[in-house]
Amino acid sequence: MSLQLGVQGVALLGPGFADWAQAAPLLREPSRWQRTPTVVPAPALLPATERRRAGTVVKASVAVADAACQAAGLAPSALATVFTSSTGDPANCHAICEALAKAERLVSPTRFTNSVHNVASGYWHIATQTMQASTSLGAFDASFAAGLLEAAVQCVHGQRPLLLVACDTPYPEPLHGVRPLSDSLALALVLVPQGGRGLTIGIAGDAAPTPCGDAALEALRREIPAARALPLLQALAAPAAAALVIEGLAGQSLALQLDAAA
Repeated sequence: MSLQLGVQGVALLGPGFADWAQAAPLLREPSRWQRTPTVVPAPALLPATERRRAGTVVKASVAVADAACQAAGLAPSALATVFTSSTGDPANCHAICEALAKAERLVSPTRFTNSVHNVASGYWHIATQTMQASTSLGAFDASFAAGLLEAAVQCVHGQRPLLLVACDTPYPEPLHGVRPLSDSLALALVLVPQGGRGLTIGIAGDAAPTPCGDAALEALRREIPAARALPLLQALAAPAAAALVIEGLAGQSLALQLDAAA
């Protein structure tokens, strides 16, 4: 069984990638890519007070979500959402653990509010006043594949456009030593039931994931769970058709067939 849909908008933010317009040619010619720390912009959609309260995962997620909607030419109010992350908000998790380790054990209401896994979805839907349904999920290193499959099923079954956002940011120490992520990376795809660039999704079992082909990009793909999307992003950046496998849970890797660009 397979799912047939389309990709209508793409956004990317990560090490050496400021946005999709800058990233696409680098993904086509990765020898030109220079790895620099991710710079997360202050999302214009968030009011100043919310920008101060929001962590990196919220800012990065909102930034790519907004960019993908603009690229697709669709209003956020028209899009249900799937947000996927292996980490949630690691800095906030660290701050809460520090607070609970003290004698006072005082956790601020803002910290508590930002501790939930759907925090990025909440900020996005409040900022855009979107009343569409939203799903937030995590599946460790397979979080992108799990999010893509969930988003594709909803898009095809509901015959409605959908926004997929994947984002991971590093933990501070000491958790970083246990779960090391090299940097922040976020991406967003607007999926549509018809139109866009054709994408067919099936299950590849335990097939080996498609590598990036460039040693530096492949290292990045392995270092950040959200970066497991890089082979698909490389294919989207190029005009040719492509077949690839995205790493998923055991026995549930995804087989993707991307049509040539029109």
